[in-house]
Amino acid sequence: MIRSQSRPVAVLAFVAVFALAGCTPTGPSAPAATEPSPAATEPTPAASTTAAAPAAAPTLSPAGSAADNLPLFTQVVRTVWGGPDQVAGRAYIDALVGAGFDKAAMQVTPDQTTIGNPAESIEFSVRWGVDCLVGQVGPSIGDPVTTVLPGLSTGGCLIGETRPIDW
Repeated sequence: MIRSQSRPVAVLAFVAVFALAGCTPTGPSAPAATEPSPAATEPTPAASTTAAAPAAAPTLSPAGSAADNLPLFTQVVRTVWGGPDQVAGRAYIDALVGAGFDKAAMQVTPDQTTIGNPAESIEFSVRWGVDCLVGQVGPSIGDPVTTVLPGLSTGGCLIGETRPIDW
């Protein structure tokens, strides 16, 4: 489990701030929305040299910090969340390994409760130096949550019951 009941709320607030940061600007400095003229829809050599390049997909940065690797971690989590194994810890671990994260540095909580019901949420982590990349998903969470948290003095990232990653 994540260390504190207040952390998911804080993490969700943090994620909301970043989501809002991507909104379209409005006000006097924002460009007015207009219909493109026919001439504007045809590419010109000048337009092609000044067009912004597409954003590069995040990649693993072995020499980088946990924060440097959070975009890749988040992308992997969102990809698995969009598939059929939304609340299967193994799917997240396997996808993170496929992206280059170290399986030996990972933890994951059980997919089922102690009485065999599906878990309302699962957490998984990757220890990265003194910090941890932590993800939480499940029907009680809504959209996936990812963040960087300080690592535990025990060497792990998650408090509570975790299961062996023995596959």
